[in-house]
Amino acid sequence: MAVFKSRGVVIKSQNLNENDKLIWIFTEKLGKISAIARGAQKNRSKYLPITINFCFGDYVFFKGKSMFILNEGEIIDSFQGFLNDLDILTYASYLCELIDISMVEGESSRDLFREFVSTFYLMKNKVGELETLARAFELKLMRYTGYSLNFGHCAKCKKRISSSNYISYKYYGFLCDDCAKEGGRSITPASYGALNYLNRTPIGNIYKVNLNKNIKKEIYEILNEFISQDYAKKPKSLEILSLMNKE
Repeated sequence: MAVFKSRGVVIKSQNLNENDKLIWIFTEKLGKISAIARGAQKNRSKYLPITINFCFGDYVFFKGKSMFILNEGEIIDSFQGFLNDLDILTYASYLCELIDISMVEGESSRDLFREFVSTFYLMKNKVGELETLARAFELKLMRYTGYSLNFGHCAKCKKRISSSNYISYKYYGFLCDDCAKEGGRSITPASYGALNYLNRTPIGNIYKVNLNKNIKKEIYEILNEFISQDYAKKPKSLEILSLMNKE
């Protein structure tokens, strides 16, 4: 059997029986993969600590005829501190679900992997506001999965723009003042500017951004709509986040 090595983060897991576990790992080199961890359910199993959700580590896999089999791993950071903070736990679960629904198994994206891990560390160290971090990550995810928004040109006539008061889900971007407004919603210039800044700013600098409540609500609704239409299914975690944002 072929051997593969890669860093990765466990994004979800499922118990197969009383001994074995099926895990999904977002890896740096292999993309999102699923793997069987033999005996991971046993209390003294060497696989138990490296197959828990959020665990970031160096992994070694065997590739059988149909799927990967976990051989060994070494923890870099388990991120189990997330479990002690409901807000962080909810957002971390949401990011994992975004990776799961947006990535085709076996399709690698090292840039997205780096953004994902960086966001986890920012959340762990409580650097930046969670909701704003999530919006920035959503924009990075859209970019690296082929759904990047173009802020410099009208999505309909392609004329150069520096601002916009309308975003079209039909044309997948912002419309200029001369184009008929259809298939979308109005957007304030402030929210256009916030989205543009979050889109082009490295994730590590997002902590400098301070958005007011109205802008956060507007860009949440806009990105929620794009994510719901872009990917195979709507993240279940969005329902929890929606309730949190209303509080």
